[in-house]
Amino acid sequence: MTALPLSGITVVSVEQAVAAPYATRQLADLGARVIKVERPGGGDFARRYDTTVHGQSSYFVWLNRSKESVTLDLKDPAGRDVLEQLLATADVFVQNLAPGAAARLGLDNESLTRRHDTLIPCTVSGYGTHGPWADRKAYDLLVQCQTGLVSLTGTPEEAARVGVSIADIAAGMYAYSGILTALYTRATTGVARAVEVSLFEALAEWMSQPAYYTRHAGTQPPRIGTQHATIAPYGAYTTADGKQVLISVQNEREWSALCERFLQRPELTDDPRFATGSGRVAHRDELNRIVAERFLHSDGAEAMRLLDAAGIANAGVNDVREFLDHPVLAARDRWHDVGIPGAVVPALRPPADLAGIGPRMDPVPAAGEHTARVLEELGRSEAEIAALRADGVI
Repeated sequence: MTALPLSGITVVSVEQAVAAPYATRQLADLGARVIKVERPGGGDFARRYDTTVHGQSSYFVWLNRSKESVTLDLKDPAGRDVLEQLLATADVFVQNLAPGAAARLGLDNESLTRRHDTLIPCTVSGYGTHGPWADRKAYDLLVQCQTGLVSLTGTPEEAARVGVSIADIAAGMYAYSGILTALYTRATTGVARAVEVSLFEALAEWMSQPAYYTRHAGTQPPRIGTQHATIAPYGAYTTADGKQVLISVQNEREWSALCERFLQRPELTDDPRFATGSGRVAHRDELNRIVAERFLHSDGAEAMRLLDAAGIANAGVNDVREFLDHPVLAARDRWHDVGIPGAVVPALRPPADLAGIGPRMDPVPAAGEHTARVLEELGRSEAEIAALRADGVI
């Protein structure tokens, strides 16, 4: 069996919620050993976000497969001693503790680099570890608000949050890619470089297009539901059976095909109102009335068949149940069973396929499930482990 790319790499994480666990789960997918340090008496608070997956949290099941869970009280010197032992043998350390907590524990990037010169420390923060907002708490929706994303999402009447934890996911992705880059740099130069990512700056990068548009247009893109703010027609329309179908027309060739083969109004191709992309956006309301009226003459299946025949990109607006049953996921074998405490559930394979290598998709751990085994590996005796447990350290 081909070894996974990160086999032999050990990651220790003091992580919670979404961003840092998302980064380390992806490292685990590639074969890294991830030792997740949790609080005694409950563990990562994301374990209790909900209980929908056979009693487990949907967030936690998503983010924590293939990890080992060790419980440690890091406020106790004995707990910090155990963590220090783990760090001495680790390649990567990831933490997203509350503002200031890592520095108080000596787990900030600067302190760790001084003590462990081959360790790659990664800090995931809210607004950065220095600057005017370094001490502020930052949860996903707060960051969506601060970056202006919420002002772009929703309808003209009401703003809305993005329906997934997009700031956390963005930060987790940049932490993951930053760690991979640091591992490569260490392998090629011998220098271990620290990584820092903030939720705010990660999502700020994703806001670059509307930021450029707003800076140079003098006004930000409008909030218009499923319509695209700067391209038309690009949005969802309701068919005769109530199904919403989204279409995207991005160039003049597609506009001509839509007019001739779907709208059956070829004269619109050269109509001065609609002949250019900017014209179609400027006359969006008139255009939408024409397109919406045509959709009401077909049910969803027929409309998508006709659009496909015309070469117009389209998609039904699915709900989550329809997504779960999507034929692409089934035909491409994207579902894989993963164990969780007390059950087995289907999970999506990682999206990046490496030729000849299957991903690691091991069970989601119970809180503290691997504590005794990891301590034994560190040379702790049964009596020492029992004493740590009696003292509430583990």
